[in-house]
Amino acid sequence: MAISTPTAPSKILKTVFGYDCFRGQQQAVIEHLLAGRDALVLMPTGGGKSLCYQIPAIIRNGVGIVISPLIALMQDQVSALLQLGVKAAFLNSTLSLEQARLIEQQLVNGELDLLYIAPERLTAARTSALFARIKIALFAIDEAHCVSQWGHDFRADYLQLSLLHEQFPDIPRIALTATADEKTQQEIILRLGLENAALFRSGFDRPNIRYRIVQKQQARQQLMAFIEAEHVGDSGIVYCLSRKKVDETAAWLSEKGINALPYHAGMSNDLRYRHQHRFLMEEGLVMVATIAFGMGIDKPNVRFVAHLDLPKSVEAYYQETGRAGRDGLPANAWMAYGLQDVITLRKMLADSQADEVHKRVEYHKLDAMLALCEQVHCRRQALLNYFGDQLEQPCGNCDTCLEPVQTWDGTLAAQQALSCVYRTGQRFGVAYLIDILLGKTTERVKKFGHETLSTFGIGKALDEQQWYSVFRQLVARGLVAVDFDRFGALQLTEVCRPILRGEQQLMLRKDAKQEKTKRIKPSGKSPSGTQNTASLWEALRAKRKEIAQDQDVPPYIIFNDATLMAILETKPQNRQQMAMISGVGTRKLELYADKFLAVIRAFSDADNEVSDTVSESVNLFRLGFTVKQIAQKRALKETTIYDHLAQPLEQGQLVLADVVELPEQDLLRIEQALLDLPAAQRNALKPVYDVFDGVYSYGVLRCVRAALQHKTA
Repeated sequence: MAISTPTAPSKILKTVFGYDCFRGQQQAVIEHLLAGRDALVLMPTGGGKSLCYQIPAIIRNGVGIVISPLIALMQDQVSALLQLGVKAAFLNSTLSLEQARLIEQQLVNGELDLLYIAPERLTAARTSALFARIKIALFAIDEAHCVSQWGHDFRADYLQLSLLHEQFPDIPRIALTATADEKTQQEIILRLGLENAALFRSGFDRPNIRYRIVQKQQARQQLMAFIEAEHVGDSGIVYCLSRKKVDETAAWLSEKGINALPYHAGMSNDLRYRHQHRFLMEEGLVMVATIAFGMGIDKPNVRFVAHLDLPKSVEAYYQETGRAGRDGLPANAWMAYGLQDVITLRKMLADSQADEVHKRVEYHKLDAMLALCEQVHCRRQALLNYFGDQLEQPCGNCDTCLEPVQTWDGTLAAQQALSCVYRTGQRFGVAYLIDILLGKTTERVKKFGHETLSTFGIGKALDEQQWYSVFRQLVARGLVAVDFDRFGALQLTEVCRPILRGEQQLMLRKDAKQEKTKRIKPSGKSPSGTQNTASLWEALRAKRKEIAQDQDVPPYIIFNDATLMAILETKPQNRQQMAMISGVGTRKLELYADKFLAVIRAFSDADNEVSDTVSESVNLFRLGFTVKQIAQKRALKETTIYDHLAQPLEQGQLVLADVVELPEQDLLRIEQALLDLPAAQRNALKPVYDVFDGVYSYGVLRCVRAALQHKTA
């Protein structure tokens, strides 16, 4: 053990990592490894997997070797450990020969607790010779699902990891993943030789993530409305299927005032690194990316993950959405989904060079993803059920729980659609078929003489969007197939026969009508409360950013948002109180306590000065003085007095009609103008001032806003 700490796991948890107690099965896993036994750990993202091997590596004699698939993950983990006083390093391709040799010497000298290494290095003769000279505490195989040849993150180098057990049979191994269905679990056990390992399964639920899938209409505009309503200034990830769409979406968001960057495999390594580095280091940046981005990104305060295209599988969806809310604070998983997504992914599978066995597996995974999208009951229950995890009651934190989906008897509509496919010779795509069902006499319809068909105009009971919904669900359920060789023509399948014959009822999902997105409070980025509280929060974030920039590490490495929020709420006055906060260990207490305590003290002093002058104005008002009289008595501007009274108005201690002498109709007009502001201007007064051509002073507007904030809190 390279650092001087008590060896009890619970003491290391507190003194090094700053946490009071273990979560879930962490302690059981740690004790199992300390006893020298192997383990397979299935734990959701943000569940604390890394502690399961970091603490045993610190306690056990020797160095813990961590096999990690991505450079970004290694660097992030090592930076975080060094902040805690843990001696950690990594060996990967970013190091110069001299740097690598220095780390190897530290390893031989027994100066490291943890070494992170890429899987491809394990088979190198130099690595084998190095390992033969050192004492190894344990092997940790992170992102173990990469060993699965059926998975979306398959890494061929992981297949060599069974060599660890052959070469070092007495050293305990721990394999960890957040994404593995039953088939993938069995493959991990088989390929890594973990038949005798204990299985620790913590469940896959991420209760802080709200899952939402909307029907795709104008995807970019829908995305923008979502960000403006709930995530202005937040960090987020937007996934797209193609590189071109990534570039176009990032450029479009930037034009709209969103700080967005693209990321995909078609960019140079240098540019990808710079964009990834900015995402980790900066607050409020949105990364628009293909699936090339994400695995190993440890940023805890990603507040949303959005999909503009359908993922290929439930595993991919779960892993990608799991990059939101790693800090445990509320986060959103939002996706726009439509018929074209189904057609595009099925075409990609059809054109794939994979063998038929792999294609069948991929089709099955896509069907499961489509079923999740068309779900009418709790979406979280369906998601967890895919991984063999049961949730007894609906979650109450997904779209289908918050806004229950209605179903309707779509048997007749399906029969009309299927009949139309048949009578047009199974040669046409969805848009053309809808024209026939709606009775549109287009040039193309007349060219083929289809205005004479019995199905021409029989579908006028539904509008165009409703027909797109019907066809989407028919394709998703496999009742019709898409002929990609014939430009997306629909063809009937055997499965549709009972529907056509009237032998089987078909219940369809009734898509919710697209409404203007409601403005709601941001999900997790900033605290509620007074303006002073918000100002202190920004001051604490600014101090964190300043310290992080000096060290060239991401701000969350200093303190994550959950810890910073706890500092804001408790406002510690000394080191002893600071040490009680979760996430503040001994090392961070020494390094940063005084800096953050100074920020809190500065605000406390300012609050005391401000509170005295505010109290004087409020007391005079309660004695019956008007705003004008108080301003004259105190030799202050009326706007200043309104500012003083806005604080007790926000806290509900005064009545707006007593403070602002305006007719009720005027007050209601101002309130409505404030409510109509876009999310990006949520706290701005100038737009409202301009709306009324300066008739109402800023002081009056500030008081109305304060009372409204109390009313809507």
